[in-house]
Amino acid sequence: MMFIDYLDRGSSINPQAPCMVDPDGTVLMTHEEFTSVSHRVAVGLLKEGLEQGERVSILSPPDAYAFACAVGVIRAGGIWMAGHAASAADDLVDFLNLAKCTRLIYHGSQAELAATLIERVPTLRTTVSIGPGREGDPELTTWMAPEGATAPLLPVDSSQNMLFIRTGGTTGKPKIVPINNRQAHLMYVAVSAHAAEPEPPRYICATPLAHAGGSFAFPAIGAGGSVIIHREAVPEEILTSIERNRVTRLFLPPSNLYELLAHPSVRDHDYSSLRHFFLTASPVAPERMAEAVDVFGPVMTQFYSQSEAPLALTVLTAEDAARAVAPDGDRRLLASCGKPTVVARVEIIDDDGNVLPPERTGEIAVRSDLVFPGYWENPEATAETRRPGGWHGTGDIGLRDADGYIYIVDRKKDLIVTRGGLNVFSSEVEAVIHTFPEVHDCAVIGLPDDEWGEAVTAVVEPKPGRDIDAEAIIRTCEERLGPVKAPKSILVRGLPRSPAGKVLKRELRDEYWNAQARKV
Repeated sequence: MMFIDYLDRGSSINPQAPCMVDPDGTVLMTHEEFTSVSHRVAVGLLKEGLEQGERVSILSPPDAYAFACAVGVIRAGGIWMAGHAASAADDLVDFLNLAKCTRLIYHGSQAELAATLIERVPTLRTTVSIGPGREGDPELTTWMAPEGATAPLLPVDSSQNMLFIRTGGTTGKPKIVPINNRQAHLMYVAVSAHAAEPEPPRYICATPLAHAGGSFAFPAIGAGGSVIIHREAVPEEILTSIERNRVTRLFLPPSNLYELLAHPSVRDHDYSSLRHFFLTASPVAPERMAEAVDVFGPVMTQFYSQSEAPLALTVLTAEDAARAVAPDGDRRLLASCGKPTVVARVEIIDDDGNVLPPERTGEIAVRSDLVFPGYWENPEATAETRRPGGWHGTGDIGLRDADGYIYIVDRKKDLIVTRGGLNVFSSEVEAVIHTFPEVHDCAVIGLPDDEWGEAVTAVVEPKPGRDIDAEAIIRTCEERLGPVKAPKSILVRGLPRSPAGKVLKRELRDEYWNAQARKV
């Protein structure tokens, strides 16, 4: 089964139902109209000579036509390059050049960025704008094939790549992760299995297509549901939209969830329609997860994955989270990323590929068709992810409890090594800091120190208008974790984030380690 077959199911079972919807409730496209536009885009690309496997970048905020263009690229046999419109121009240039991208479809609001890409990516041959764009570039509605155009069905080949994802931005040199039709199908099998709803879902998309929020839109499309498109994750607008549109599911990264929880009107809306509030991209502080269950109800659903094994390796279900916050529940469960989904085997292994028993710390590893075949034209980097026994190594350190729940302890590269060889996991320190109500978010890193080797350092981002009591944080960490693991200093500032909302610890480390070097 090709991924396009899955998406076309929506228009087959619910052709006249809303597919793309404005936050005010206006229907932008029915499923029949959405499928028609994707065919017209596909035929337009094929008429211009698009060959199977050619790369097409779509640069856009959340937009109905941008979604249809992504489906059109896949329908034509091309590879959709998922680029964040919020990314730095240099990052996008590197991504497109690395993949030898030949086509660019951009939203008119991104015309200036598109001009930079066109100037610096010599392989680009076709540029089309969604809405008015650069002078001389055709607009999508006049460029695509006329109404009624139909693209031919692709041969069934589940190994055919359909998506390129840029990764490596939080750890170092960028790499390209190809996603094929088999992986894409399994992603949505997992979401459908673990987030079933009795009626076609109504989903809020408030993140770029290249984000997980864009990915979660496709299961809604394939199920004949609707996607309510928000250009940005503005807290009041999201909260209002849930109530107005009787939304059943949404996705936001943890940083946006924290903004919702901090909003003064968060408890003034009706969330009774919600069935699933998806979380992924980075761990959620247990205290915030408990607060979210209290506010939104038993709907918080956390997936764990990585670009190399996308969207759905493990899931902490809404029922799990609700059970954890019950009066007799185990709050530790809120720190878990759940159990393996139906499409993956996930274990904790040692350096030799042996599966470890419960409560032993090792690398989280995966065996699944969800795992990518390898980085694009980068066998050396691919080899670094392979482990004995056919396991894919995630690079995350974790453990499994006696009930089968998996806990992420840290990234291998985020370990803080103190003098004497004692390892400090940043996540356990961050969990304590998150219990302070004035903390919006935090990141714990190790900085060079003559006494400690690496000194545990907490970078704390306060909630708006709140002050941070550094001494109280250090004292509480000492009481709960001991003096070695407690921060030696607190830095109060904003945190650097990727377009996907992940805190960039590498940038923090580089900034402060470089500053230390200059002082020597």
